[in-house]
Amino acid sequence: MSSHGERVANHELLKQVNAALVYRLIDTQGPISRVDIAQISALAPASVTNITRQLLENGLIKEVAQQASTGGRPAISLTTEQAAFLFISCRLGREELQCSVMDLSGAIHQHTVTPLMQHDAEGIVTTLQQAIGQHLQTTKTKHQFIAVAITMAGLVDPQTGTVLYSPNHQIANLELAQRLQSITDLPIYIGNDTRALALAEYYLGAAKGCQDFILVSIHHGAGSGIVSNGQLLLGKNRNVGEIGHIQIDPFGEQCHCGNFGCLETLVANKAIMAQTRALLAKGHKSTLQSENLRIDKICQAAIRNDQVAVQIIRQAGENLGRVLAILVNLFNPEKILLAGEIVQSAAVLFPALQQQIQRQSLPNFHHELHLDQAHFQGQGTMGGYALIKRALHESDLLQRIMQP
Repeated sequence: MSSHGERVANHELLKQVNAALVYRLIDTQGPISRVDIAQISALAPASVTNITRQLLENGLIKEVAQQASTGGRPAISLTTEQAAFLFISCRLGREELQCSVMDLSGAIHQHTVTPLMQHDAEGIVTTLQQAIGQHLQTTKTKHQFIAVAITMAGLVDPQTGTVLYSPNHQIANLELAQRLQSITDLPIYIGNDTRALALAEYYLGAAKGCQDFILVSIHHGAGSGIVSNGQLLLGKNRNVGEIGHIQIDPFGEQCHCGNFGCLETLVANKAIMAQTRALLAKGHKSTLQSENLRIDKICQAAIRNDQVAVQIIRQAGENLGRVLAILVNLFNPEKILLAGEIVQSAAVLFPALQQQIQRQSLPNFHHELHLDQAHFQGQGTMGGYALIKRALHESDLLQRIMQP
């Protein structure tokens, strides 16, 4: 027999899981009636009534009258309350910190960008503390702040809020969440930026309602976020999808990871600019010039059929396409979404990707595959939105709001 204490704890946990389930249903499928919630969730109608009453009392959901199709009295449905709850979402980039005050609909109320002058732990912590503190003070509001979210490149441990590795800053093993607790007692959620953006695409973007898709992001590096069966893939050590370090060319450039010819040495922005300069240096005719070369200029030139730019983008498409074909064979996604400046060359890039995927993946897997642009391009703080949304759906943050 389990002790009385254990039974109470289990009962509490079950209540929390059920509350999260009901909230998630209302959030993803609302406006929805209590009857439909009971049917979909397989919870007893009395439980649904009880849970929705608590959610209403805490202002997490609200009732809306929906005109019945038969013309009878309006049926009462439930939707989540989004505008009343605010959070701060930060994206720690290479050169700058973006910071947004957002609500649960994804609307941004305030946004600041702060240049990062120091890249050590003290500098990063201080910059974050000041930006978050400033937003908490200057937002004049009757609304409730519920959390802080931070996303960044690299490897993080979301359980402890520790940064394990950062490609851009000297902050390995920094206990970031703990250091920020000095300025706020709000819960702090920390995640990898690419994987968080994959979730944002799932909640609000180009993969809404899509259960199996992969977001591939090409910027300073190459990364991916994999959503399988509606869940973001996270291994036991929480970091999955490091596609930037799949080896494409054993005799290629050396990567910062120590290996040679990794995907990111071939398709990251820096690599594409270096390849373009090399062709220009050989004297190939082009509208592009080596000075102030930018990735968007190369993309525009490719679309104008500049032969140097077309060659560079096609080559990137072939190399990236090989890795996408591997992902298709491994995960059989419905969609692959692409984020990054290189997407501006979609008219030239996507056919090259498609061709490679068709050559190197199973026909059954690729014949209905959609290749698409990610909805959130360069909107870094949307990743933090997804972390907060997930924390609400998985009961952790929901419980904090319901039991302040």
